[in-house]
Amino acid sequence: MSVVAQNRQKEKQEQQKQEEQQPAKNLFTGNLPEQGIAKTPLLDAMQAAAAEDTDFKAGKVWSLVYHKDDEHYGTIKEAHNMFFSTNYLNPMAFKSLKQFETDVVRMSANMLHGDENVVGTMTSGGTESILMAIKTYRDYARKKRPWVRRPNMIVPETVHVAFEKAAKYFDVKIIRAPIGKDFRADLAATRKLINRNTILLVGSAPSYPQGVIDPIAELGKLAQEKKLPLHVDACLGGFMLPFVKELGYPVPDFDFAVPGVTSISADVHKYGYAAKGASVILYRSMDYLRHQFLIVSNWSGGVYASPALLGTRAGSAIAAAWASMQTIGKQGFLEMADKSMQLARDMMDGVNAIDGLQVLGEPDMCVFSYHSTDPEVNIFAVGDQMEARGWSINRQQHPDALHAMVTVNHEQAIPRYLADLKASVAEVKRNPDLAYEGSAAMYGMVSKVPLKGMIEKNVLAMMEQSYAPGAASLSVAVDEGEQDLAMKLGTRFVKLVDWFRNRGR
Repeated sequence: MSVVAQNRQKEKQEQQKQEEQQPAKNLFTGNLPEQGIAKTPLLDAMQAAAAEDTDFKAGKVWSLVYHKDDEHYGTIKEAHNMFFSTNYLNPMAFKSLKQFETDVVRMSANMLHGDENVVGTMTSGGTESILMAIKTYRDYARKKRPWVRRPNMIVPETVHVAFEKAAKYFDVKIIRAPIGKDFRADLAATRKLINRNTILLVGSAPSYPQGVIDPIAELGKLAQEKKLPLHVDACLGGFMLPFVKELGYPVPDFDFAVPGVTSISADVHKYGYAAKGASVILYRSMDYLRHQFLIVSNWSGGVYASPALLGTRAGSAIAAAWASMQTIGKQGFLEMADKSMQLARDMMDGVNAIDGLQVLGEPDMCVFSYHSTDPEVNIFAVGDQMEARGWSINRQQHPDALHAMVTVNHEQAIPRYLADLKASVAEVKRNPDLAYEGSAAMYGMVSKVPLKGMIEKNVLAMMEQSYAPGAASLSVAVDEGEQDLAMKLGTRFVKLVDWFRNRGR
């Protein structure tokens, strides 16, 4: 090394040492730093940013993150980091990743009563698994029924919104079948909606909103009768329901044990407690999976073959998914299912014990939602009050409700959650105008205003603002001074609806 190079290296080391001794500064300038930031201030800035996040390890998050315990977290992190630079774009270069994927698919198939013919791939998450299923059945129909020009799929109203995304991406019309009073798909209504352009039936196990399983066995018989494929969205329940059923809970058949089921999506990064993002899409045979693949032979870069949506596929997530399933094992999954179900039952009992609140339906799993039975208690305002107390809250509509997915990590949090929930209900009763402030104003308008185009326009504007140059955060809270005319009219409409409703009581 030359003297000049040695001096430059020495100067750089001295500069990094000085930077590490200085207090953390704002690095979020939108400009590439002239010189690279030293490790210590860099990580300090990242840690400071993370301090604004909801504490999922403390059980403050009721979706998004599935945390088992710190020991498991550490194991999965090590497995993830061991392969964090690998790229599963080419399985010939990283044979270990093909081994991991094959084993995850096989373990998942066995868990879901698949025979030796069941095949599949890993994906980056439930949305990709669902996208792949719709793409596969669209192309399968093109091959088997080329006269179908405007394909459609029949789904329950409560099906995951990823099917809406798939419908738009792959030009497959989505037809929503109504649900019954038990929040499960209405079989008779589904039958009536099938037409000559229908290429697929869909059921959930369970549905995200109320945690109930659609009548999969009956849908399977209908699918066989009409010679249609049936996809079961078990992204949420795939790694929980098999064990809940084995424990003796009344879980109906929902997987490949049902003859008419042709595919299942299941997320390993949910109740499989793997790192994000890891999911599987399974098919009853290669007759279906082959239509998921993309093969291009005339590209100047060479012959290209892709099994799923992504080109570059993070090897770290695949490796961590395999590690999670291996380190937990069947007995571990049974124990966690037992614990999660008991915690969910305790929590639902606690919610029902609060005057003015009630759990919706009869959840089949440790996922549920609850609504207000008291006209003086706006459930969205309750959600705002809970968030003010440090909880991450998920809101729903049709009917208006708050949502929770319970894991083993929530044991520490449930007593405080229920206490805060009771206090939040009391606060909303004392201050009914909270229904027209903050996030409650937006969600109240979304659920009650019939002009959905206006709602979508305002949400689009919110998204545009969030992703505009210089934007850094996303919020759905509504300040009266910032409302445009449409929002003000919508808020007044909600107040008018509430006035007439309360007047009639």
